[in-house]
Amino acid sequence: MDANIQEFLNHLSAEKGSSDNTVAAYRNDLNQFHEFMMSDQGGREPKLADDVWSDLERDDLINYILWLKEREYASATVARKVAAMKSFCGFLVRTGAVEENPAEELDSPKVKKQLPTTLTPDEVERLLALPAQGNGSPKALRDTALLEVLYATGMRVSEVAGLTLDDVDLAAGTVRCVGKGNKERVMPLYAEACHALAAYLEKGRPALCGSHTEERTLFLNPRGEKLTRQGLWLIIKAYAKQLGLEDRVTPHTLRHSFATHMLNGGAGLREVQKLLGHANISTTQVYTHLTRERLREVYDSAHPHA
Repeated sequence: MDANIQEFLNHLSAEKGSSDNTVAAYRNDLNQFHEFMMSDQGGREPKLADDVWSDLERDDLINYILWLKEREYASATVARKVAAMKSFCGFLVRTGAVEENPAEELDSPKVKKQLPTTLTPDEVERLLALPAQGNGSPKALRDTALLEVLYATGMRVSEVAGLTLDDVDLAAGTVRCVGKGNKERVMPLYAEACHALAAYLEKGRPALCGSHTEERTLFLNPRGEKLTRQGLWLIIKAYAKQLGLEDRVTPHTLRHSFATHMLNGGAGLREVQKLLGHANISTTQVYTHLTRERLREVYDSAHPHA
């Protein structure tokens, strides 16, 4: 890997406190940009020789963006890659690798904001009830606790996958997680989630753990190892498919549903922001659009003149 890119990634991790997922995304995007600059793709001469970035120009960035668009990358993907380049170029200036920032006035593609996909409360109830059909097997107990925790807290899938035994306090009815930027938050658990966790910890997890008694991760796979983010998503996807909801369910659907249902139930925007771990309230405000849509549906169906 290019030394400057590696140094930038180390900076993100050590000084910015970026998550492993964020660092991985930057690594993939910048490595692709590096390969483009080192190659003759797009009918151009290789620009980046011997991994020296000092000759990097704005036109190089524009050519790369055009190359991405020619390959029909989604606008959201192009915008993400442009953001990675802009951050990296700023880093190159600060470290003296380039004199002037070639990305200083670079425009990012406009991305149409899409509203998060959510489930209705009834659909969530049906989803949460599915694992119980597993007749109390260790996997069923795990999946019940897993889905309940996701919906009870609105945590990101990666946050749930990273939970340890020390993060759960059943006596207090809370769970602690470390989110983006290494920011810690403690969230309440409703009674059903506590009961599901208690059953999993008593009967499900010991059976899954087996000889891996030193493992402290809360949710385990059948081999007694940490359940990965990808494994967790496959579990959710499988249950969604049973309900015919696979086209509407993503890894964060329960998170989106949690936020929307909380706002519909009367929770304040600031409170939901804290529960979700959003740094900016503008990120949380997207869910108010969903609640307004629901309000309009109720209005149209209930008002005599609607």
